[in-house]
Amino acid sequence: MRVITGSARGRALETLKGEDVVRPTTDKVKEAIFSAVQFEIEGRDFLDVFSGSGQMGIEALSRGAKSATFLDTSGEAIRCIERNLKVTNLTHLAKIHRCDALSFVQTTGEKFDIAFLDPPYNSGLLQEILPNIVQIMKKTGVIICESSLNDKILQKYYKFTLDRERRYGKIKVSIYRNEEFVR
Repeated sequence: MRVITGSARGRALETLKGEDVVRPTTDKVKEAIFSAVQFEIEGRDFLDVFSGSGQMGIEALSRGAKSATFLDTSGEAIRCIERNLKVTNLTHLAKIHRCDALSFVQTTGEKFDIAFLDPPYNSGLLQEILPNIVQIMKKTGVIICESSLNDKILQKYYKFTLDRERRYGKIKVSIYRNEEFVR
């Protein structure tokens, strides 16, 4: 797994072991996601929920995001994110929280421009956290969800509505925007 482009382009990233625990976003899907928001990253605050190795937040930082906040409950994941930030020289732009994502979202006072959510597939976590994520998004924010085709999510969460959805094999990527900014 490598950083695709930007200041850390080509840097190899460490992954967590055990596919039963971790399922990294493939390069094909990662490239598609960042192509969809390529002009919305620079200078923005990125939230990487269920971070795992941190590759999505690191990719955003490499592409010019102002900051990235990483959330994960696993100590092993947090240590992996820290090592990956160090190897990419992006530690100074990151905030890392070892916590339950829902608790963070319900208690933070921060607002984010882009949120990437990739919970364990078919766990119900995506459906649980989406109504809460919209509360911490800036008005012009973008919410990106990676899920299995079987994960059922709504077309709209408060003012955030499904802007586009793409399928990549057994993976679904859903992008939500404030209804005022849907293209």
